[in-house]
Amino acid sequence: MYDLLKGLRVVEASAFVAGPTCGLYLAQMGAEVIRIDTVGGGPDFRRWPLAENGSSLYWEGLNKAKKSVAIDLGRPEGRELAQRLAAAPGDDGGLFVTNFPVEGFLSYETLKKLRDDLICVRVMGWADGSQGMDYTINSALGLPLMTGPQGDERPVNHVLAAWDLLTGAYCAFGLVSALLARMRGQGGREIRAPLSDIGAATMANLGFTAETLLTGRQRPRMGNDVFGAFGRDFMTRDGEKLMLLCITPKQWSKALDVLGIAAEAAAVEAELGVSFARDEGLRFTHRDRLYPLFERAFAARTAAELAPAFDAGGVTWGSYQTLDAALGDARLYKDNPLFEAVRHPSGLTYDAPGAMGTIPQDARRPVTPAPKLGQHTDEVLSEVLGLSGGEIARLHDAGVVAGA
Repeated sequence: MYDLLKGLRVVEASAFVAGPTCGLYLAQMGAEVIRIDTVGGGPDFRRWPLAENGSSLYWEGLNKAKKSVAIDLGRPEGRELAQRLAAAPGDDGGLFVTNFPVEGFLSYETLKKLRDDLICVRVMGWADGSQGMDYTINSALGLPLMTGPQGDERPVNHVLAAWDLLTGAYCAFGLVSALLARMRGQGGREIRAPLSDIGAATMANLGFTAETLLTGRQRPRMGNDVFGAFGRDFMTRDGEKLMLLCITPKQWSKALDVLGIAAEAAAVEAELGVSFARDEGLRFTHRDRLYPLFERAFAARTAAELAPAFDAGGVTWGSYQTLDAALGDARLYKDNPLFEAVRHPSGLTYDAPGAMGTIPQDARRPVTPAPKLGQHTDEVLSEVLGLSGGEIARLHDAGVVAGA
């Protein structure tokens, strides 16, 4: 947690990953992020993984450091409250993050009538407004047909919601960019961020689309081979798999030296008339000639022998480990100052991260847990909308809002 965005008020009406991720990043940089939640919880409020008491570890992970206002959005009065919150006055307000449809009661045109300089960041599935989620966008992009072992035609869906996460980060960047423009007198605006466009643009930025356009074919499956460079998993004498990566000339030479196969690699170079040190693409092109050298070298030593030798020699490598094992890894979790033991709304206490970036010049603030559903309803209605205690009590009595 840091204070870089302290004083900003962001209102979030979203579910699942991309929108809440955007709000999470802003909150961890110090913004006041107020979630508009439906009474009883939205569609992701009980999403897996669940604690034994039924609380969503997913929900309380994505909504750390936020406030929650519970409103019945199915009623006209509840929808009006949501609109007023999104467009509430104040120089540091009027910042809205949502994945609600383009049309409807939270449309930009509707909210702009309440606040002309409103900034709205809207997560979408497809740019035309049709439904799309991370896994359906990913399947349309072709990646599951490039992923997996050679010779297997079955699509392989990876478990990481990459497009959701990338879209959430892009939305946070877009909101801060639009705010800077507003501060320079350029007014408000809506930024639409469809997962489909984030995915398509990223594929193009990485050269995937140009490769297919120019060759007329999609990149084939390569198992664990790193495309265009030398990298793969290799088995040690004691049955451990280690990942080796040789992209730069230095990485290549260091690996050869530690494994003791520099002379053998040089013999392959001489036979083929190439220089692997100068061109990573050649290492990839001729990987089938090089792999046996590395396989034999790995098979001659144990992981316990290779690990310190790699570290001492400056080799770029990694071990394959379960998440259980990773939790004991000092660099990832165990001794990482990013994490802190926090008591969560589920009533459980476990380690949770603050802001992912580290600012050496600033002290980290404590990690703040997610709110209980509706925990800040009265506070926000009073402080942001200026409602009196009597008005708030009436809304509770009518079932329009709810507390924790």
